[in-house]
Amino acid sequence: MPVAGATGALHAAAAYAAQAGGGVASQGGEQGGFGGVLTRAMESAVELGRSADAASTQALMGQGSVTEAVLAISRAELALQTTVAVRDRVVAAYQEVMRMPI
Repeated sequence: MPVAGATGALHAAAAYAAQAGGGVASQGGEQGGFGGVLTRAMESAVELGRSADAASTQALMGQGSVTEAVLAISRAELALQTTVAVRDRVVAAYQEVMRMPI
C-alpha cells in the first residue's frame, strides 16, 4: 500500500499548493486565507470518508471492486491521520501562546 499513501500525499500536496495560491483576500463570498484552507481541507476529509463508506458498502453488496474500496478507505485513513496531526499542532500552539507571559 505504499503507492496509495504516496499518491494520497502527492494529491494532498497538490491540493494544498492550489489552495495556497488562491490568495488571502476574500472574493465572491469565498473564505480566504488560512481559515479557508482549513475549511476546504476539512470538507475534503469528510468527503473522502463518505466516499470510503460508499465504496465499502458497494463492495460488501458485490456491486463494486474490493480494490477500489481498499483504496478509498486508505485515502480516508490518510485524511483522518492528517487532520489529527494538524489538530494536535494547533492545540500545542494554543497552549504555547497561553503560557506566554503578558
